[in-house]
Amino acid sequence: MLRKLVIVAVTALLVAGPSLGWNRAGHMVTGAIAYDELLKTSPATIARVVAILRQHPQYESRWKPQLVGMNEPDQERFLFMLAARWPDDVRGDKTFDHPAWHYIDYPYKPKGQPESVPMPAPPRENMVEAFNQNVAIIQGAAPDDQKALALCWIFHLTGDSHQPLHTVSLFTTQFPEGDRGGNLFFIRPDFSNPMTQNLHAYWDNILSTDDRYDPARDLAAKLETQQERDPRKAPRESHFEKWTHQSFDLAVSAVYRKGKLKISTDKNAGTPLPPGYHGAAERVATRLIALAGYRLADLLRSNFP
Repeated sequence: MLRKLVIVAVTALLVAGPSLGWNRAGHMVTGAIAYDELLKTSPATIARVVAILRQHPQYESRWKPQLVGMNEPDQERFLFMLAARWPDDVRGDKTFDHPAWHYIDYPYKPKGQPESVPMPAPPRENMVEAFNQNVAIIQGAAPDDQKALALCWIFHLTGDSHQPLHTVSLFTTQFPEGDRGGNLFFIRPDFSNPMTQNLHAYWDNILSTDDRYDPARDLAAKLETQQERDPRKAPRESHFEKWTHQSFDLAVSAVYRKGKLKISTDKNAGTPLPPGYHGAAERVATRLIALAGYRLADLLRSNFP
């Protein structure tokens, strides 16, 4: 029932919105929304989270130089934004990177597919396990530098859990081993655009790629106005695994169109998306990014009251 309520809420709120995505800019927007929400409801939570983030192993080398010249509130907001994108910034780093933490591949096999098409369970190392592991760190007696690393993953995974294609792999006769969350599913945004890209990248970058502080902050403020927190439309539950199942349901309905989205496995000749798909996808993404920010604020407030 909860999943159905969230899907109904998202559908009801498909109003025209600004551009954003789950790339670095999208994660920064989520971090900014969480900061602004806490500024109104629990400033002490911000103080504690910022104090921990300043103990991050890469604070001095990576973050501090970017804060020079900013006033204190902007520095704090920017730290939230940088923390949210950090796991993407360190991709390929043998010390900090955990590629399998960014997603969970719940299997989706559309109706009509033969029994021979498998539906394997997600690998044990996934975003749900990673999230629980990092929450245990911030709730335990670990030193603040370890908590800072865990906080970055909590920020980031909250955002990723609201990207539908981070929670699914499509299994069909064309994808007997899964489409890896749309990474092997190739599309063109419309008939007039000859550029082919994979479906996952399309959703990750669906609206904006500007990851500078000012544009991301302004976009967050605009979203907060258009997607103001309404408990009746955005349940305040904090169960991470439920978020991933809600995103999976949206992957089935909004991304794959219940198996009706035409498939191409040719990286040089993607299938044009159907009319109206892009606008609907933008509106779903807009709503989910805002929801991720509000839920992140709830989570931080509950752990650092």
